[in-house]
Amino acid sequence: MSLLLTRFIICVLILVAQIVGKPDLAPAAWVRRLVTLCDQAPATPYNVIKAELEKELSQSVDELFDTFDANPLGSASIAQVHRVRLRGDKNDVVVKVQHPGVQHLMMTDIHNLQAFALFIQKTDIKFDLYSITKEMEKQIGYEFNFLREADAMERIRNFLYANNKKSPVSVPRVVRNLVTRKVLVMECINGIPIMKLGDEIAKRGINPAGKVAAAAKQNILKSLTLAYGQMILKSGFFHADPHPGNILICRGSEVALLDYGQVKDLPDQLRLGYANLILAIADKDPLRAIESFRELGIITLTKCEDEQNEMLKLATTMFDTKLPPGVMMLQPFSEDSSIKRISVEAFPEELFSVLRTVHLLRGLSVGMGINYSCAEQWRPIAEEALCRAGRLPDKNSRRGRRRGYLRRIFRRQ
Repeated sequence: MSLLLTRFIICVLILVAQIVGKPDLAPAAWVRRLVTLCDQAPATPYNVIKAELEKELSQSVDELFDTFDANPLGSASIAQVHRVRLRGDKNDVVVKVQHPGVQHLMMTDIHNLQAFALFIQKTDIKFDLYSITKEMEKQIGYEFNFLREADAMERIRNFLYANNKKSPVSVPRVVRNLVTRKVLVMECINGIPIMKLGDEIAKRGINPAGKVAAAAKQNILKSLTLAYGQMILKSGFFHADPHPGNILICRGSEVALLDYGQVKDLPDQLRLGYANLILAIADKDPLRAIESFRELGIITLTKCEDEQNEMLKLATTMFDTKLPPGVMMLQPFSEDSSIKRISVEAFPEELFSVLRTVHLLRGLSVGMGINYSCAEQWRPIAEEALCRAGRLPDKNSRRGRRRGYLRRIFRRQ
């Protein structure tokens, strides 16, 4: 089998792994197998990577680096990463190199997926899947430009470090003079992949079901959730690919977020509309959820009796991490699901990255055995975003305090 054909098959499998390989959607045994594809795909041979690197940087590997580990730290659908040390430096960095010829194969794969989406949404699944695949095409297309990725990494790093005493997640620094469209050199952050956290806890002799392990997992999830709440609701510019292969756990339960190829810049209208939806979900307010869906351009069609509560249930299933009591695995297209009862006729392409991010966070939380609501944790950030836009009274003002009081009274009723 040729290298290009092998790479095409891997591209298909990785797309499946990132969509299905989550503990809230698939059995644990499937997840363990699928997530290995996120950063353990077959690597491009070193001699091919070396030639690509030298062509891009116009220098030999020996001129650029004191050391170059020929065995990659990780390999995914678009690129692989090697640990290296620059000439005259004492610290290791990593170099990300694009697999030659992969762009054409990946985009062919996406076009095939679009044809399948058009077919399936006309038959059984009443959801605008085609719009989602169009957004996937755009986002994945961006991933082949590492100059764009370097800019995104620096922008998110600056935002998180400026808005917190200590950034909730670590973001690698870019080595600016060693970035091209196909090569990206950046800071090396040491840690363990989040999917190996359980093994690491056991190796240290810590009870996986004990309080220490539970506290570590809570801190990890809290850090990720805070970072994403700030990125999505305050900035609108966010890392849109928090699958397990992109999350490292460092010393002291600190979190590092890697791979900024998929980022999203939400227009203010969508950012604020989503903030409004977060308040609706957190406050269990069906009327506000319906209003938010309209504002976001999510067009639904329903004939069910309890439309308001079904709409709130649909909003929660789509845009919150919390699972219903006793539910460990979602079945979004089962006969009794909200998506079966409420047809999503149109879904804005630009919201797909938000939807995917929330679902990946939910998969991580289920994998850790923690059932929590990101909407509840994001409520203060959503309120701040809406206040700043003049769409919500300042909660510290007299009017804002009275509105908050009335909201609590009605919630009790």
